[in-house]
Amino acid sequence: MSDLQYWIALNLLPDIGPVLSRRLLAAFGSPENIFRMSIKELRQIQGVGENRALSIAQFNGWDTVRKEIELAARNNIHIVSPADQVYPEGLKRIIDAPPILYIKGRIERGDKYAVAMVGSRNATIYGKHVAEQMGRKLASSGLTVVSGMARGVDTASHTGALKAGGRTIAVMGSGLDVPYPASNRELMNKIASSGCVISEFPFGTQPQRENFPRRNRIISALSMGVIVVEATLDSGSLITVTYALEHGNEVFAVPGNITSRNSKGTNDLIRNGAKLVESADEVINELRPQLKGALKEDVLAAENEPAELTDDEKSVFRCLSVEPKHIDMIIREKKINTGKALSILLSLELKGIISQSEGKLFSLN
Repeated sequence: MSDLQYWIALNLLPDIGPVLSRRLLAAFGSPENIFRMSIKELRQIQGVGENRALSIAQFNGWDTVRKEIELAARNNIHIVSPADQVYPEGLKRIIDAPPILYIKGRIERGDKYAVAMVGSRNATIYGKHVAEQMGRKLASSGLTVVSGMARGVDTASHTGALKAGGRTIAVMGSGLDVPYPASNRELMNKIASSGCVISEFPFGTQPQRENFPRRNRIISALSMGVIVVEATLDSGSLITVTYALEHGNEVFAVPGNITSRNSKGTNDLIRNGAKLVESADEVINELRPQLKGALKEDVLAAENEPAELTDDEKSVFRCLSVEPKHIDMIIREKKINTGKALSILLSLELKGIISQSEGKLFSLN
């Protein structure tokens, strides 16, 4: 049998979750070796015990494994393991990485520059508008938007990214052949054609309640930061925030109406240290040191960068675009004082490279 068949079998084992799978792999080296071990050898692994050891040693679901592979092939779905190059690096770094991923669409190298967007399924008009606008701006800037394809904020975030012609990734809490909600089947197909839809769950898995908190760790691990647009105090979106903090990712929250139940969770996040953001630009600026020239505006600026500039002038030039930017934002981004910033900007203006408009706004010519 192929390695993939053993990886799928490992994922199908009852009561053997991602953490225990990782322990077994660390002990025995490969999924194939796991299935060749005796019950006595398996029981020696912490957390396995008699029943789980029997489940592994007596596994007889190879017909199901073959059917998974056949169904994937028929539906143009890729099944990948951590041994595959396309398996996301962000997932490899977490202790409970899924043994396999079902992927409809494609994962690209640039998807490591991703931002997650989560929020209420019962989003207000305000929440949906903000989510769509931020998703559109993030995607048009060259970032990948990651969300869960649920109603409300998730759907608006994906839709915004699609409208920008950018990339977006949906992480499902069901099998890829069971779109949830069913009304988002068309959205799922659009996402797959402009990014990908991902699930760790085998075909036929229904959208059970316990699957969604589990999938939230994947949303976080695929991203550099998480934006919460709207959330109640008991929202499932806050589980993604918990994972983001565990993964060392930035947490951003959009403030909301203090009289709205949907704003209680986001406003509480801000009260407890999440970064308050009112636009995608603020998120981008916070993450800029990690983006390493991945932003479209940075790429365009580098391609059109005049050769005669000093190092300081090049640095400021690269943070500008055709859209006017306020002097205060330039100072924050470049971490320079006002006097130095104004001196550099004046030099660029005299060289005919940038223009200043009313209100200390600067843009490329």
